[in-house]
Amino acid sequence: MPTRRDLLSAAAATPAIFGLGAQAATGRDLKISHQFPGGSEADGDFRDRLCRTLAGELRRRSEGALTATVYPNASLMKTNAQFAALRKGALDLSLFPLAYAGGQVPEVNIGLMPCVVASYAQGAAWKTAPVGRKLEAILAEKGIVIVAWVWQANGVVSRTSPITGPDDVRGLKTRGGSREMDILLQAAGAAAVSLPSNEIYAAMQTGAVDAVVTSSTSMISFRLEETAKHLTTARDRTFLFTFEPLLMSKAIFDALAPGERDLIMAIGAELEPFGTMGSKADDDRVAQVYRRAGVQAHEIDAAAFEKWLTLARNSTWKDYAGRSADAAELLKLSQDVRA
Repeated sequence: MPTRRDLLSAAAATPAIFGLGAQAATGRDLKISHQFPGGSEADGDFRDRLCRTLAGELRRRSEGALTATVYPNASLMKTNAQFAALRKGALDLSLFPLAYAGGQVPEVNIGLMPCVVASYAQGAAWKTAPVGRKLEAILAEKGIVIVAWVWQANGVVSRTSPITGPDDVRGLKTRGGSREMDILLQAAGAAAVSLPSNEIYAAMQTGAVDAVVTSSTSMISFRLEETAKHLTTARDRTFLFTFEPLLMSKAIFDALAPGERDLIMAIGAELEPFGTMGSKADDDRVAQVYRRAGVQAHEIDAAAFEKWLTLARNSTWKDYAGRSADAAELLKLSQDVRA
């Protein structure tokens, strides 16, 4: 599991901003909300650790002039309310699966588009590629700043039977996580169910869903092995990567002193390799966790991936590109970033 030392060695230390004259700190305590289980900087869900490390580094480097408090488990506000709160300036920061905001900004569903991102390296390359700059511009217009780019590979947990190819979800109540995934699942013959990650366990337990597509970290943190019979890992390949960035309200960001803004963005950039290490570690660890619970583990082979890709191109890609000119451009630009 990546440690705090891994994060701090990922980039050179950023100077403290305390006492920078015209750039002096405002003394604000920022609120960071997310839906995932809480822990500490050293232990627990890496997404919570990432937020706590940001808070710790802000306090240390600003000499206490800029602080942050982390609210896990959707304890500050419900999951689906966080994006709108960021836009209004009612919430400062959130580590948020961007596609959850697809109902407000359809274009952001590019961040949970099946078969568009095929590796962590490809996802990381978006930040400086035209597709990333376009996505940043769209979010800025909606009042959102991307502080840290975090991608997570997704696998599948099932209560019924193994799921590796599209044919395996036919007739199953399946959670995909975005409108675009729902379209793909429906094209495969599944009944799509919409749920945030923190509601999956109860839905699996009661049979409200038969199968769930979600990240390896969520599979572990939400203890889905207690409700599943089969696991499909994302270790070798997967048909879905989730863009789950650390977002900040642009209204709040713009109101900070220049030195504070620089500090937040510098720490955010340092957190990105930490996020990738955390994601990859859980991709490897999830099979061990589930096997200990008696759950069978399966993999997606090249032939199954090609079936998902063909289905995605003919269903959800077409639908997404037809939603707006910006969506069509994002999809086109995403194809210029190689795996």
